[in-house]
Amino acid sequence: MNSEIVGIGAALPSKCIKNSQLPRELNTSDEWIFQRTGIRQRYLAAETETTASLATVAAQNALLHAKISTNDIDLIIVATATGDYTFPATATLVQKSLQITHGAAFDVSAVCSGFIFALDVADSFIKSGKSQCALVIGAETFSRILDWSDRSTCVLFGDGAGAVVLKSQSDKHRGIQSCKIYSDGRFSDYLITSGGISANRSIGFVKMHGREVFKYAVEKFHQSLKELLKDNELKIEDVDLLVPHQANSRIINKLIEISGIDEKKVLITVQKHANTSAASIPLALNEIRDDVFSKRNVVLLSMGAGFTWGSALIKF
Repeated sequence: MNSEIVGIGAALPSKCIKNSQLPRELNTSDEWIFQRTGIRQRYLAAETETTASLATVAAQNALLHAKISTNDIDLIIVATATGDYTFPATATLVQKSLQITHGAAFDVSAVCSGFIFALDVADSFIKSGKSQCALVIGAETFSRILDWSDRSTCVLFGDGAGAVVLKSQSDKHRGIQSCKIYSDGRFSDYLITSGGISANRSIGFVKMHGREVFKYAVEKFHQSLKELLKDNELKIEDVDLLVPHQANSRIINKLIEISGIDEKKVLITVQKHANTSAASIPLALNEIRDDVFSKRNVVLLSMGAGFTWGSALIKF
């Protein structure tokens, strides 16, 4: 059996903050942020909005798009680094909100690579016959762990959720053809929070070595793209759509330059959402969901804290 994406959905908080609306104390400007990141705005969760509530709305929208009933869902995986609680898993809260009382629900933590990691797990469940229809969700409220006095990090991130419905089908020439995931813990200090339950009983704030993260993001994007194409006997010209993690437009533009891909084939949405971590790839897919199903070879790329990174090839 093979798994294919049959529905895509998203959810964004109601509050949109443009660069010009950021606190004056940051001593920044729309031009300064846009030139360095490509970001124009981000969405920030209100007090009443949580990772689980955004994930639930994204899931509902994906189910509507797929025309799939909650009764058909037997697996829910939420990729997040900002779950509602230490436990239970955010996925179980989504399961409760959707009134699903069967199957399994759990979280995956790989930060910005989380969606591809979760997609790989769900795909494996379906290929093994353990699942027939799965919800894979990337959802974050990164604004909860930002130091709003740190210009180097707080302007980069936003909140949101994206979801896909994966369904079992028998055509091996359609659906997820390949997922490759990686990690290298030697670089875990380069992108980290200053707190944690076991480390110091706190939440902490995002801390980042920006230059090192930029360097390795470009390197790992390119490396995983080359390996994915080689494993599937494809050339860069065969890619119809490339959807990278939306962290920084300069990283994406550098990847375009060194990979030789036609820039018209690369989806960039960071200007709308900023870096939404595990939510960025499904949020980007949702932006073109009426068009993505006309594509043949779609490549997803991720890179995140850990370091973690990954790639996926999907044939629609």
